[in-house]
Amino acid sequence: MSVFSFISNLFKRRTPSCATHSPQIKDVNFGEGIQIVNPVNVYGCSLGNNVFVGPFVEIQKNVIIGSNTKIQSHSFICEFVTIGEKCFIGHGVMFVNDLFQTGCPANGDRTLWKSTNIEDNVSIGSNATILPVKVCSNVVIGSGSVVTKDIEESGIYAGNPAKLLRKL
Repeated sequence: MSVFSFISNLFKRRTPSCATHSPQIKDVNFGEGIQIVNPVNVYGCSLGNNVFVGPFVEIQKNVIIGSNTKIQSHSFICEFVTIGEKCFIGHGVMFVNDLFQTGCPANGDRTLWKSTNIEDNVSIGSNATILPVKVCSNVVIGSGSVVTKDIEESGIYAGNPAKLLRKL
């Protein structure tokens, strides 16, 4: 392989397969091998190596996505969410950081917002809702589930609220 080919390939791996100058993609720290399918709204976040982001996804600022994670279409990842490595986020998954503790929206008062931490090897089924929680590694969350409490044991969880169905 020529030096030119090597440098050219290196550049290709560091450039997402989308238009990074798009007005919907701003201030993002990209790893290598990123794939983003437009249209998206991605800003102020960090994406690890080999992350896939499907169309109609919004990833807000202060979000960290680990390497080899796949985010399917129509998902919403709000501020203060951290997702580990080798995770799968299904279609239409919603992360929530405002619990309406005062009976109404926080209206931008970040002191009322809570964080969410998803560890490694977590698979979240389509249309699940994830409230501000911690989810340990090696967890499967079923489609349509609502996660209202921390998940501290590896296993399969489903329902509203999500409950342990089987240990892994």
